Amino acid sequence: MASYLDVPETNAEPLSSTLKTLRLEVLQPGLYEGTNFAQMTKRVYGGQVFGQAVMAAADTLPPELSGRKIHSITAAFLRAGDYAYPITFEVEPVTDSRSFSTRRVEASQRGKTIFTCRTSFQEAQPGVDHQSPPPNAPDPETLPSSVDFFGSFEHPAAKAMNDTNSVDMRHVAGPIWVKPAQTVEKSTLIWFKMRSPLPEGSSQLLHRAMLGYATDQFMLEPIMRHHGLFWMDRGLSVATLDHAIWWHRDVNMSDWILADLASPSAQGGRGLSVARYYQHGVHVATMAQEGMVRTRRVTDS
Repeated sequence: MASYLDVPETNAEPLSSTLKTLRLEVLQPGLYEGTNFAQMTKRVYGGQVFGQAVMAAADTLPPELSGRKIHSITAAFLRAGDYAYPITFEVEPVTDSRSFSTRRVEASQRGKTIFTCRTSFQEAQPGVDHQSPPPNAPDPETLPSSVDFFGSFEHPAAKAMNDTNSVDMRHVAGPIWVKPAQTVEKSTLIWFKMRSPLPEGSSQLLHRAMLGYATDQFMLEPIMRHHGLFWMDRGLSVATLDHAIWWHRDVNMSDWILADLASPSAQGGRGLSVARYYQHGVHVATMAQEGMVRTRRVTDS
């Protein structure tokens, strides 16, 4: 009889389909298989693989260490995934020390590696504590919703986003889905949360995995804004190359989170974005992502 990771269920879509992809089948200890949700591009969404890897890595912690929380992940996207084929996740237990557990995860399709990462989990411990203050931003409830936008926009891509994207995003300076940014700001501020609350009693592990799932879709936006690019630009080609997350404190994906993103550099068709994430004024996570950002029209800014 097949065995699956313990991920709560909900009837709310598209959250239900998202959680289903995280409910990996356990083929044997340390070996898992996951399904994909459909994309118009026929490629696997990188945030999905990211979240699946987090769930697989955590499952290999021994029972006496299961209380350790994931605090960091460094990942590399090596090949585009094909949504028509399941993904196999192989987890290597690297070390279980007094304070930390390290796992290496390799994701593959049809015998080829598409993604690899190192994850680290830490025992709850006292220590030094400080954090950066959040930027000033308007109330997210006063900003236009991505759900309303995609629900009203007559385009196949908009319908696909509305049907499959379980995240509500609200851009402080306006979105860049169909047209470039009006102005280039030093920082890109985006409020976001799950469209439907995660099921009651969801673990902190699931919330942290969902943070990785949600953010892959907009981490490269500061680079695009800087160069007058937008998502439906026909000459645009983007892909995540590397993605790192440091979770500092507990996060609740059912409530609003503020992303403060900036790009320190772009060159050679690659760009780097760095982001800080805040919830109720608390610095909950920091991320860095390098991506391929190519366009038929190279612009100078």
